[in-house]
Amino acid sequence: MRLQLAKPTEHTSVVRWPLADPLPEWGIDGMQKVMGLHRHQVRMVETADLTYVVKELPDDLAEREWRLLRELSEAGLPTAEVVGVVTGRDDQADGLLITRHLDYSLPYRVLLSGRGLQIPYLGERVLDALAGLLVRLHLSGFYWGDCSLSNTLFRRDANALSAYIIDVETGERHPSLTDGQRRLDLQIATENVAGDLLDLQMGGLLADGIDPVETALAIEQAYNALWAELTGVDEFNAMETFRVDQRLRRLHDLGFDASELELVSTGGGTRLRMVPRVVEHGYHQQRLRTLTGLQAEENQARRLLNDINRYGAVIETRTGKKITESMAAARWLDDRFEPTIAAIPRDLVDKLEPAELYHQVLEHRWFISEKAGGDVGMKETVDSYVRDVLRPAPAEQLVATADDLPVTQELPITFLDD
Repeated sequence: MRLQLAKPTEHTSVVRWPLADPLPEWGIDGMQKVMGLHRHQVRMVETADLTYVVKELPDDLAEREWRLLRELSEAGLPTAEVVGVVTGRDDQADGLLITRHLDYSLPYRVLLSGRGLQIPYLGERVLDALAGLLVRLHLSGFYWGDCSLSNTLFRRDANALSAYIIDVETGERHPSLTDGQRRLDLQIATENVAGDLLDLQMGGLLADGIDPVETALAIEQAYNALWAELTGVDEFNAMETFRVDQRLRRLHDLGFDASELELVSTGGGTRLRMVPRVVEHGYHQQRLRTLTGLQAEENQARRLLNDINRYGAVIETRTGKKITESMAAARWLDDRFEPTIAAIPRDLVDKLEPAELYHQVLEHRWFISEKAGGDVGMKETVDSYVRDVLRPAPAEQLVATADDLPVTQELPITFLDD
C-alpha cells in the first residue's frame, strides 16, 4: 500500500486512519456520510482541526484525480484542496482520494431547496456561478467532461455565489481547448444540470419558481455571454484609445483582469484591434489581499473595497487631509472590520466567513437605516443583526471552534461610525 500526502506536516492524523480497510467499514471518530448521490463510496471525517472528504475509487482514477486537482489548485482555480491518495491496497481494493472539505461550502441541494439561505433569486445565482466556473476552467485549458451540480460546491459571495469544482476524474488538461471541446463540455453540463434539478423536483425538494429544463438551457446563454466578454476582439478607431480603458473596466467589473492586451493596427493604421490575452480571475480579491491581508471571494472583496474607499472619504472629510488607499485600508481594519467581527458573540462567529459576516452586517445596516429613516450606528446594527439574522440562521461551517479553548477576557468594542 502506498500513501502520498501533499502536506505531511499538516495532515499527520491521516496516517493513523485504517487506510487498508474498505471505506464503509471504517469506525473512526467523526466519520459520517456525505449528502447527495455518488457513484463511489464517499465519507466525511471530522477532526478537532479540519474536516476531510474520503472517496474510494480505482487506483488509476484516484492517481489521475490527485494529479489534476493539484494542477488546478496551482493554476489558481477554485477547487477542493487535495490532501492525499492511497493506492495498492490489499485484495485488489480500490484506492482512496483524500481532500480537505471546503469550509462554508453549500451543496446545490441545500441552495435550491431554499432552506436557510437568504439570497434572492437563488436559481439564477447557482446558474451564474456554475457558468462562470466552466468559463474559468475552459480559459485554463481544462475540459471537465462531467460538469454538474453534483460535482460542484458553492460558497456565499456577498449577494452571489462562487462555485468550486470537486470531482475531476473525467477531466483533461490541455494547453487550450478547441471550440468543439468547449461545446461538448457545455452540452454535457446542460444535460447533467437538467438531471440534477429534475431529481430534486421529483423528490419535492426543488424551490418553487425554478423550472429544471429552462434553468439548464439558460446555462449556455450565461456561458456564451461571459466567454464573449472575456475573449472577444474589439475593433475601433485609432483615436478612440479610451476604448481600451473601457474594456479593462468591464473585465474588472466581472472580477477578471487581462495580464496582457494585444493592439494590432488594421486598415492602414486608421483602426486598432484589441485582443485580451491570459484573462485571469480574482482582480478584487488580489487588491483586497494586498491592502489588508484578508481572504475573500471576489464579490465580497469588491464590497469590502468599496467600504474602504467610502471610509477613506469620511476620514478625509473629517481631517481635511488626503490619505492614501493603503492608509485608509489600515484605518478601516482597525476602526471598522476588526471591531465588527470582534463584536459577534463567540458562539456565533463561526457560522459564516468573516468577509461574509461583514458584508451581511453592511446589508443589515442599510436595511434598518432605511426602515428607521436615518443612519443607524454600527453597534446598534451589529446587535440587531446578531439578534434577528445570525442567531436564528443555521451554521455553515462544519468544523466549529473547539469547546475547550480558553476563554479570553472580553474587552469593550468601540466603533468609529461614519
